[in-house]
Amino acid sequence: MRHATKQGAAAAKAGPQQQAVLPPAIARAGLDDPATDMPAAMLSRRRVLTTGVASVSLAALLPSQARAGATRLTIERRSLEVNGRPATVFGIRQDNGAFGIELDPGQRFAVDLRNRAGVPSILHWHGQIPPVRQDGVTQTGLETLIPAGADQAYDYVPRPGTYWMHSHHGLQEQQLMAAPLIVRTPADLRADVQDVTVLLQDFTFRDPQEILAGLRRAGLAQHAPRAPMGNRPGMSGMATTMGSGGMRMPSGGAGAGGMDLNDVAYDAFLANDRTLADPEVVRTERGGQVRLRLINGAAATAFWIDLGALDGTVVAVDGDPVHPVPVRRIPIAEAQRVDVVLRIPAAGGAFPVLAQREGDRPRTGIVLATRGTAVRKLPSDAPAAAGAVDMSLEQRLRARVPLGPRRPDIVYRVALTGQMMPFAWGIDGRPWSDRVPLEVAQGKRVVFDLVNRTAMAHPMHLHGHHFQVQALNGVRFGGAMRDTVLVPVGGMVRIAFDADSPGRWLFHCHNLYHMA
Repeated sequence: MRHATKQGAAAAKAGPQQQAVLPPAIARAGLDDPATDMPAAMLSRRRVLTTGVASVSLAALLPSQARAGATRLTIERRSLEVNGRPATVFGIRQDNGAFGIELDPGQRFAVDLRNRAGVPSILHWHGQIPPVRQDGVTQTGLETLIPAGADQAYDYVPRPGTYWMHSHHGLQEQQLMAAPLIVRTPADLRADVQDVTVLLQDFTFRDPQEILAGLRRAGLAQHAPRAPMGNRPGMSGMATTMGSGGMRMPSGGAGAGGMDLNDVAYDAFLANDRTLADPEVVRTERGGQVRLRLINGAAATAFWIDLGALDGTVVAVDGDPVHPVPVRRIPIAEAQRVDVVLRIPAAGGAFPVLAQREGDRPRTGIVLATRGTAVRKLPSDAPAAAGAVDMSLEQRLRARVPLGPRRPDIVYRVALTGQMMPFAWGIDGRPWSDRVPLEVAQGKRVVFDLVNRTAMAHPMHLHGHHFQVQALNGVRFGGAMRDTVLVPVGGMVRIAFDADSPGRWLFHCHNLYHMA
């Protein structure tokens, strides 16, 4: 769902300071006026040790240029072997080979992004709150694609926590154009805890455009086999703007209780680029603590995380700290992140952490193992299909730093509408081409009542702001601060935020084929 919130021309126009950092490439394209219309390998954990970063104005860079003190990040093509079969995918790496970025406390997000992928692209810094013209999207009309061979500079103060970066152009995210973005706190550095980041992704050998074309063909769903819990149809056009292979055929009909799941069947599911045929084994200390930073970077898959024999404590979601919640199983929708702290038993051993696709048996994961412990092979399918990802964790989460008490200045009732046949979805019954922006004023408390009138759950992501989950199906509670929330089938979720980031920002479903 692409919905943009628009604060009106006056509020959305950049002030003098923001104009100073406008990339010349954007200014030359005539997009400095926000009123311009919108066009429809193993994960390395080496730390980024960028120091002496100075505040600089943005500029379009020549391909060979790099700013002193900036981290150079390259979008490229790379080879990956998936279950013994080679594939060409995208990657996002630093010059030292590390995928993605990890920043220490006080480091600016000073990045020179080089596009060496051979195609135009752009990266969105998911969950971060940069100036609106550095958000990494073109749908707002405030940015343009980075041409193949070109560079672009970014510079802002990052938000601490677990985030990620991914392409916001076409279906490139499905071809693994994504990577972690971790910003540590002083407490992280002081803690005697081993940090382990896990990026989950769904993988296909097929061209994503072929998948989308198949989803759009009339009657496809009628002839496909049914999954245990049905399928999860897509929502092309389900968005608005806010201002201030071997593949199985997609499973088609509605499943139990009229719920739809998993409209795309995949060749494999990856955890840090690897399947359970050859999982990443992370060596841990007996009796030590591990902080798992779980990132659901899948294009169209929600997972259940199974901690197996380990007891976990959720300490943050979407980069925002929460009061501790004990867990053994964790639901995680597309684009969400969960930080969970585990204690390794003093006796040691091997401890799989598995991610199983909702409504299905396939799974992926990593293994935490103390030194000298043998690791047995794990089957890639669970004994039984998992149920649908639900709101059981959401209802238990409480923000450590919630919104302050305040009456809302404006309430929008936002209906998620559409159906699988035809493959057409929208917000308030409107496709993206006929969108109506949600206009808010800077500094106001804004509430969205998200009402799901479809047979599928939708992970809704708001750019430029973090919101608090305040009600589920009319039951009020002071929930977590988030940037992505799942709206269950037939359900209503109330979220609230303060419109303190001027500009035009996207609000959309994070199933990639639904955005297409």
